[in-house]
Amino acid sequence: MLRSNREKQQAYEFVSIEDLVPQDHLLRKVDKYIDFSFIDEKVRPLYCSDNGRPAIDPVVLFKMLFIGYFYGVRSERQLEREVQTNLAYRWFLGLGLTDKVPDHSTLSWNRRTRFKDTNIFQDIFDEIVLQAISHRMVGGRVLVSDSTHVKANANKHQYTKQQVLQNTKDYVDELNAAVEADRENHGKKPLKPREEVNEEKEIKVSKTDPDSGYMIRDGKPEGFFYLDHRTVDMKYNLITDVHVTPGNVHDSVPYLSRLDRQQERFGFQVEAIALDSGYLTTPICRGLQSRKIFAVIAHRRFHSKQGLFPKWKFSFNAEQEMYVCPAGQELKYRTTDRKGYQQYASDPEQCKSCPFLNQCTQSKNHRKVVTRHVWEDSKDWVRDNRLSKSGKQLYRKRKETIERSFADAKELHGFRYCRLRGLPNVREQALMTAAVQNMKKMAIHLDRREKRG
Repeated sequence: MLRSNREKQQAYEFVSIEDLVPQDHLLRKVDKYIDFSFIDEKVRPLYCSDNGRPAIDPVVLFKMLFIGYFYGVRSERQLEREVQTNLAYRWFLGLGLTDKVPDHSTLSWNRRTRFKDTNIFQDIFDEIVLQAISHRMVGGRVLVSDSTHVKANANKHQYTKQQVLQNTKDYVDELNAAVEADRENHGKKPLKPREEVNEEKEIKVSKTDPDSGYMIRDGKPEGFFYLDHRTVDMKYNLITDVHVTPGNVHDSVPYLSRLDRQQERFGFQVEAIALDSGYLTTPICRGLQSRKIFAVIAHRRFHSKQGLFPKWKFSFNAEQEMYVCPAGQELKYRTTDRKGYQQYASDPEQCKSCPFLNQCTQSKNHRKVVTRHVWEDSKDWVRDNRLSKSGKQLYRKRKETIERSFADAKELHGFRYCRLRGLPNVREQALMTAAVQNMKKMAIHLDRREKRG
């Protein structure tokens, strides 16, 4: 005999929302092991203490945002609907079955008005990292960094072209001092002071999201993107730093300053670092060596002109300060230019009769010039680290750490595309995504640790 369940649905029942949420639900673990009490202290100065209507508990607002990032809900309007019908979400927010869910416009207003131009999202991310440190889940000894592109909310065909100033390198003063010292050691006259010229370059600027950058990279999609520069700790793969830039900013530009920030903010004693080939620049190698950090950076392949010897065919003799070509001729030091490159040149008279001339140079005067940066020793040091046994083991961990972190963010937390436009909004999305990734990993690990006793 068939019966309908509709009559049962109309009956009143006495139930407890506590009994309806599974005991092993992720949000139960997050609520148990993550302390959210710091949120009230961080946002209290942003609220008026003696005027206006009673505000919604800021902890509830941020917990609601966390739910959206935990489960990849991209729309605040959709998030409101999800909370209305999901008992676990209501339990996590401390709402009863009949309590009104905060309106999506409340979330938007707070984000656009109250929290605008503040560091609240960075502070929240930092506090989660500090909690991980207190649970001994972050060591701060071995770090892995990389960047990933995030599709901007912008049409790649809608843009204007503008002339902008190129980024001023933060190591210029140190490089100039190194160049002068090197020229003095070689008996060369100091370079004449040159008036600084602000170099400009032409870039594409999106009409819909001017903060984004037009990215063109081998093997990557072309268009307007942002870059999420992220660092993870090797111990439990927790994220320790997040920094967002337009897609046309090179990976190496913000790296050293973000590394210093982590050491200052969290007191890290960094001993080793693994990086992708995009970070293989002389200033980065120099900076890591001066900080006494064991650095492993992937090799970057440079292709010489077709038919010519690659640079590695010329061996460098450090004691006599010269290069030796494949034919055995000595290339001696000539000068050091403003960019920090030492020039080593051959004797044209000997090169004229060399059987390898056509494979060596296309110069009309038959002179081969090989350049070497004044900080090239630091690059050689990084190369030796990469080829060492410990260096190979360290770099092998990249795919299990930073690459896994990016994959989880994109596949599970909706970080493949930017939800909103503008650098501050994308920075908020990146920080909140990283924060919930850390919370999720912490809660699961601490729950397992407690069950093991």
